[in-house]
Amino acid sequence: MQYMLRIEKAMKSLSKIVSILFLFFLLIPVFAEAGSGLVMPTVVDPGYRIQALMPKTPAGGLNGIAFDSHGNLYAGNVLNSATYRIDKETGEVSLFIPPPEGGADDLIFEPGGRVIWNAFFLGKVYAKGADGKIVTLAENVPGCNAIAQGRDGRVFFTQVFLGDALWELDLSGKMKNRKIAENLGGLNAFRVHADGFIYGPLWFKGQVVKVDPNTGKVQVVADGFGIPAALKFDSKGNAFVIDNKTGEVVQVDVKTGKKKVITKLKPHLDNLAIDAQDRIFVAANGDGSLWEIDAKTGKARTVIDGHLAAPQGIAVWSGPEGEILYVADNFAYKRVDGFTGEVKESTKGGAFPNAASITGDKVLMSGWFRNGFVEVFDAKTDDMLYGFSGFKAPAGALMLRDGSILVAERGTNSILRIRDKEGKQREVVAKDLACPIYMAPAGADEVYVTEFLEGKVTKVNLKTGAKTTVAIGLRQPKGIAVKPDGNLLVVNVGTKELLEINQATGVVKPIVQNLAVGLFAPEIMAPGFTLTRVAVADSGNIYVTSDIDEVIYKISPK
Repeated sequence: MQYMLRIEKAMKSLSKIVSILFLFFLLIPVFAEAGSGLVMPTVVDPGYRIQALMPKTPAGGLNGIAFDSHGNLYAGNVLNSATYRIDKETGEVSLFIPPPEGGADDLIFEPGGRVIWNAFFLGKVYAKGADGKIVTLAENVPGCNAIAQGRDGRVFFTQVFLGDALWELDLSGKMKNRKIAENLGGLNAFRVHADGFIYGPLWFKGQVVKVDPNTGKVQVVADGFGIPAALKFDSKGNAFVIDNKTGEVVQVDVKTGKKKVITKLKPHLDNLAIDAQDRIFVAANGDGSLWEIDAKTGKARTVIDGHLAAPQGIAVWSGPEGEILYVADNFAYKRVDGFTGEVKESTKGGAFPNAASITGDKVLMSGWFRNGFVEVFDAKTDDMLYGFSGFKAPAGALMLRDGSILVAERGTNSILRIRDKEGKQREVVAKDLACPIYMAPAGADEVYVTEFLEGKVTKVNLKTGAKTTVAIGLRQPKGIAVKPDGNLLVVNVGTKELLEINQATGVVKPIVQNLAVGLFAPEIMAPGFTLTRVAVADSGNIYVTSDIDEVIYKISPK
């Protein structure tokens, strides 16, 4: 009898231990998210639970990086309109220059400590001294991109993507800036050598060149790069170049053009900086990663382990591998495992995508930055099948069952239908919309569309163009998807909610609140700016992108 009592007592103790262990493992993700600075949204529908598929990327996609005279490292984020200070040893991030002026595509620190940077989208060059006051040194230079200072104190900057020119900056503030040359081929992050010449990469030509800052004369130093993004010198005059396409860090002899690959990282590298001790740091805009590179061994130390840069469009494919997410991550087309959160970057196309959708096994990526494009990919292989451009601020795109493609065009407030793979057969199927963002199927000949400026969901008849209001009173709706039961899901950015709309009655109820969506948008940008979306799997799992915390939320039925 005593033996049985002991067994019973032991089983009760074991049961308590198992319960404690279960609670411990259940809470691990919560602790991990709290430690990463990620504040989870609130689920208000008791039928769902939520998780983040990956950690928050501390500063989003990184652009220009530079050291000050004290060895402190700074990095700009164009999309976030902010610049950050980064501890180069620990990767800890703190805000240095907030929006709206802070979106540095490149920056420098003068010997006296004043910082000068290019605000890419605003088309301005700013400076801030010890007094903290921000002054404008140049304006009306859209796409102002790279900046560097020579030993004689002269400062030069370039325009790339939204312009193509090399300028000398008037440091007096009188804005008598001198255009040195134009149509160079995209002179990205460059440096002024001790010999007084400018050395830098031509983004669109795959070359490293030498430029005379007085005459603008260009001489090719080395070529054969995929997309060279930045060039910097160490204290000994050695030049290092990063390749945005291949992810390589390359040492280049600027006298002979000889190249030596130091290491290979990820694609979508954007800039590098070298400190006074010749330590090389490389930043990626594709996922916000930051590495320190040993030039002798090629060994890389991860300072920041990034995952997503600025996820916007998302589509889900329920295939043999499980739920695969196709993500338009602003700089890159990415594939994410819906169970593990593992991120894989495609190098087969999809540069600068903002929106995503899927029909069958065809993935659509669209974006407004690269001449308003739509591209079609094979969901199985990520191969780009075809694409076309020339749209005016396109948002979402949707392939119909007959293979034609609908494009929500914010620039004309209309929906276009493209019937051929060359993109030449275009027709307007709906007009006078209030900034259409995303569409979702509503039957054989109808689609739902979110109207961002009027805060409503509209059903559009594709044959007649007739419009029927489904829901009103929303605030800045963007992403839309149809649940398996036919009800609609809408990301209501203005209230930071995921809403469910009964498609028959129009009744609206929240599922999740306090979503980290609605990234700051510069005034000059088209309404909608970042294109947050929601996608639904056949299982009922819901996926929502966060353009602020750079994560994907997975919202699952209980």
